[in-house]
Amino acid sequence: MNDASVSSTAPRTTPDLGACDREPIHIPGSIQPHGLLLVADSRTRTVVGGAGDIEGRLAEDWLGATLDTLLGQDLSAQLREAPQSGVTRVGLVPGRAETFEVLLHRAPQGLLVELEPAPEVRLGAAEVLAGLDAAAVSFERAPDLRNLCTEAASVFRRITGFDRVMIYQFLDDEAGTVLGEAKAKEMGSFLNHHFPGSDIPRQARALYVRNRVRVIPDVAYEPAPLRPAEAGLAQLDLSDVMLRSVSPIHIQYLHNMGVVASASVSIVKDGVLWGLVACHHRTPRRLPYELRMACQSLASNLARQIRTREEAMQYRDRIRLRGAEDSLADYLAADAPVEDVLTRHGDDLRRALGADGFAVVEADRVRTCGRCPDETALRRIARWVEGKAQTRAFSTRALPSLLPAAADVAPLASGVAAVNIPGDAPLVLLWLRAEQVEVVNWAGNPHRDEPADPNAQLTPRASFEAWSETVRGKARAWSLAEVETINRLGHAVLQARQNRRVRDLNRRLSATVVENEQLLQHKDFLMREVNHRVQNSLQLVSSFLRLQSRRLGESEAASALAEAERRVAAVGLVHRQLYAGEQVEAVDLSRYLIDLTNEVTSALGKEWEAHIMLDVAPVLMAADRAVRLGLILTELVLNTAKYAYGGAPGPLRVALEQHRDRFRLIVADHGSGKVGERQGFGTLMIKAMVQGLDGVIADEENAPGLRTIVTAPLCPSGA
Repeated sequence: MNDASVSSTAPRTTPDLGACDREPIHIPGSIQPHGLLLVADSRTRTVVGGAGDIEGRLAEDWLGATLDTLLGQDLSAQLREAPQSGVTRVGLVPGRAETFEVLLHRAPQGLLVELEPAPEVRLGAAEVLAGLDAAAVSFERAPDLRNLCTEAASVFRRITGFDRVMIYQFLDDEAGTVLGEAKAKEMGSFLNHHFPGSDIPRQARALYVRNRVRVIPDVAYEPAPLRPAEAGLAQLDLSDVMLRSVSPIHIQYLHNMGVVASASVSIVKDGVLWGLVACHHRTPRRLPYELRMACQSLASNLARQIRTREEAMQYRDRIRLRGAEDSLADYLAADAPVEDVLTRHGDDLRRALGADGFAVVEADRVRTCGRCPDETALRRIARWVEGKAQTRAFSTRALPSLLPAAADVAPLASGVAAVNIPGDAPLVLLWLRAEQVEVVNWAGNPHRDEPADPNAQLTPRASFEAWSETVRGKARAWSLAEVETINRLGHAVLQARQNRRVRDLNRRLSATVVENEQLLQHKDFLMREVNHRVQNSLQLVSSFLRLQSRRLGESEAASALAEAERRVAAVGLVHRQLYAGEQVEAVDLSRYLIDLTNEVTSALGKEWEAHIMLDVAPVLMAADRAVRLGLILTELVLNTAKYAYGGAPGPLRVALEQHRDRFRLIVADHGSGKVGERQGFGTLMIKAMVQGLDGVIADEENAPGLRTIVTAPLCPSGA
């Protein structure tokens, strides 16, 4: 293999893969020819089209025949019990010279029936369960994530028999890395290699979540088109069909890797694609249905184990960091200047956060511990981060890419975490991490040049030879727990400074204590008065809307006024919580959404209370964004009442989840609504508010009903 090496301090430009992302991979118009596909009318079960050598392998007069006739069994009972979405296993059906495993899918266009050659030797249920149980035990014994992925690769290779199995994780920048690998000796290794995000387009990742197992038994296959042409099946959605033909770009990609057969199993954690189990073979190889289901079950178990380890690691970090916080709180409680306490225990704070240097930057002096740049550089960094750490801690692992003037101190301060302590004499606390020169091994050069013609067809990478890149100007990343700790330390220091100031004022100006208390009481009174007046104003508007609604009687205008009244109530609720909570800049979304849902459904009628299901995680969000989310939820609940059940009560599930720095709000019903039906003012307002959150909204079939998902960052972009 040829190794190349470059240095990099900033991300490189990669080819525009928009054309690849727009490729209609879910409607290829053909299947892989190792199996057969029948398309039948949902009502009559008459076959209207198909793909593959149906005449030679199943029946000559197949077109126009019924599925019951072709498969030799009455499907009525199975169709009654089959789910609206997903796969139903019909069983084994004899062909002309072979036996087929038959799978049935319901689709908007009709019934899709897949026929795959059944294996000569089938595994018994007890054998499969025993293998899954043994694999689960081995997963539980793995001490950390790396060992877990290595063990998982071995287990999947043992089950599938493929030459090489890799556990592939998607990173935050959409690139991927191989954490675990099991392979034949003759196969090349990709362990610890990185793959650019462009290797797996976004729409392919979406299909990996929907269709968890994907197999290509022979990449040299000739696609079998859907026929007859006059049936108009060219645009048939084959997303859930295992036999679906694969993108020519992906086929060429596998050819370039020297792979003849492949399989991939999705690792989905909390509904998000965490990674893949990627299987490669040097010769054609199939993966029977029961093994695919075993792999899917095993991948789900692996995802649970990954989540358990990540949560355990976060818990251990938080416990360790809490100890550092408690120690500092004890030191700050002593009657000594805060600046002296920070300097005296700076090394403890530096080590607790895994920093190489720690600095306290004041107006007239700079105090340091560990390895730090000179005072001029520290002041330059402090001035820059001061504007970014006004209310919360700020952190970056690549300071030179954000502040080019700091490039000369990158060896000592590529990573910076900071918190600003406001006051008469402001402080900036800086934790510094030295540059961590990293050699990243890529499977091929990820920075290949763009094509000269922007409209030219995009082709996959031709080389997967090891390509190493030396990355500079970056430090070890700050964890979420570390940033939270810095934030709390900042609050503790601020509180300590305020307490000390109060004590000093008490000693020097004992006569003004009563006056100070009166000022504080007056401040509280003003806040209560402001809250009282705002609530009165909102109540007045709400009453006016209610009065006008009653005057209008049963009409569209009255309904619009009633909806406006509920929106005002949503704003009033978050305002009350702001003044009732300990913080006025953040809202506990779980409490807020529970209260808001109960209030909205109560307004709809007491009978709704028995139908509401709430599953909300504790999440903090800025008040202005919480108001938007509250209005979005109000509109979704009202839409459900209006469209899903025609005003009558019905099941309604509200869920709130957090995934790193993003949240997902899910509102699901079992009504009669369908995707794309809602087009009213409320829907337009929801979309506008979701855009205001820098988020996206999607409707999915809930079989029956709708499942609406709002995904957005917890903090605005650039915060």
